[in-house]
Amino acid sequence: MNAMDIKAVMDHLPHRYPFLLIDRVLALEPGKQILALKNVTINEPFFPGHFPHHPVMPGVMVIEALAQAAAILAFRSGERRPDDSTVLYFVGIDEARFKSPVEPGDQLTLQARIERHLKGIWKFSTEARVGERIAAEAKMMCALRNA
Repeated sequence: MNAMDIKAVMDHLPHRYPFLLIDRVLALEPGKQILALKNVTINEPFFPGHFPHHPVMPGVMVIEALAQAAAILAFRSGERRPDDSTVLYFVGIDEARFKSPVEPGDQLTLQARIERHLKGIWKFSTEARVGERIAAEAKMMCALRNA
C-alpha cells in the first residue's frame, strides 16, 4: 500500500488552498481503493460562516474531500497526473447520506473504492469517518476529460 505526503498529494490534484482538502494519503491500492486524511482545523475558511456559534464542516465540503480522494485514486490507477490538458470532473452523486457532524479538531478519514471504470468514467463508493463514526457516505462518478 502506498502512502503519500502533502507534496505527492499536490502532484496528483490541481486543487490548492483553500480548496485542497486532502492532507495525506494513508494507504492506496491502485485500481482498488484509497484511504486519505483531512485534518479539520478551526482555521478552515468556511467555519466563520458555518456556524459561528457551533462550527460544523459543511456537508458539501465533506463530499468534495471524498471526491478529491477518489480523484487521486483515479489518477494513480491510470498512472497519470493532472495537467493543463486533462481534468477529472465530478459528474454525479447518488445515495449521499450525512450521518454525523464534522467539527474543528476532528480527523476525517476518507475512503474511496473503485466500483467501475470504463472509457474514462469512474464510479466510486465513498465513506468519510471520524474515528469509528461514519460522517458521510456516497456513490460518486467522475469523468476524465480534456480541458
